[in-house]
Amino acid sequence: MATIRDVARLAGVSVATVSRVLNQNGYVNKETEQKVRKAIEQLRYEPNAVARGLAGKQTGTIALILPDITNPFFPEMARGVEDAAQAQGYTVILCNSDDQGQKEKSYIEMLRKKYVDGIIFASNTLGQEDVEQMRSSNIPLVVLDRAPTRQLCSVIRSQNYEGAKLAVRHLLDVGCRKIAHIYGPQELITAKKRLLGYEETVMHFPWYSPSLMVPGHFRVDGGFAAVKELWKRHPDVDGIFCGNDLMAVGALKALYQLGVRVPEDVALIGFDGIGLTELTQPELSTVAQPIYEMGSLAAKVLMETIETGVMEAKLYELEVTLVARESTKRRAEA
Repeated sequence: MATIRDVARLAGVSVATVSRVLNQNGYVNKETEQKVRKAIEQLRYEPNAVARGLAGKQTGTIALILPDITNPFFPEMARGVEDAAQAQGYTVILCNSDDQGQKEKSYIEMLRKKYVDGIIFASNTLGQEDVEQMRSSNIPLVVLDRAPTRQLCSVIRSQNYEGAKLAVRHLLDVGCRKIAHIYGPQELITAKKRLLGYEETVMHFPWYSPSLMVPGHFRVDGGFAAVKELWKRHPDVDGIFCGNDLMAVGALKALYQLGVRVPEDVALIGFDGIGLTELTQPELSTVAQPIYEMGSLAAKVLMETIETGVMEAKLYELEVTLVARESTKRRAEA
């Protein structure tokens, strides 16, 4: 591969002159510029975007840090980020943190060296200290879905609290008289808001009890185990709101093993709107987030921050939609 020095040698100019032509920074007369461009064409020289970024120019690259790419929620979100970024000429680097704080910190350390123009986080382990370090290093960042405790950057998520209330009201509307909640990790604002929405909707009913709330860790196996535990406590439950769709899939399997029919005996609803909910039998009702749009908006907000240099701390909350399917059919329809 040709280097910038090869271009300078062929054109009969200095490396600094070639750099000025490439970056369109500083004066170069027309004749000299033509020589440089002809040498670039002859040698098929391709400028190193990273090197130019380190020299103070943008690399046209952003990073997306996800907690777990195997969760069907995140590939759709990543596609939204990628499509919006590519439309503006940016390339996306995908980093999978596996919910490991140390692995994420190593990504942050590498990215802080300015190999990218900005970072989008959809990670569980992003800490307040990490955000403050990136702000002090002037690295633009946007947080998707899961924000640190104190908001120091733009955050994009859906209406988790309102969506939870929507789910529980739907279960009440279809005739449920005792509704349980399988919740996600409470250190995550998304899980916390969904639990709060459930609790505030049902706490005035005489059947309500804190023992109706069981952790499921936002995982399929967590939803499965939660139903087994729930049936030891409350075998008369006739409605379950799961804090995400993966837990709802696990809950559905556990109910099947227990011989509990869905929706005839128990109505079941999840949260997220991932495609997997359409593949189960029965198909799962869910509160759908605009997953793709969230990713797309995150990329647009980040790119605007990169272009303007103004780092704001805005909160964007996108609307959710109730998608009623077979798992919550009315008793008369089931």
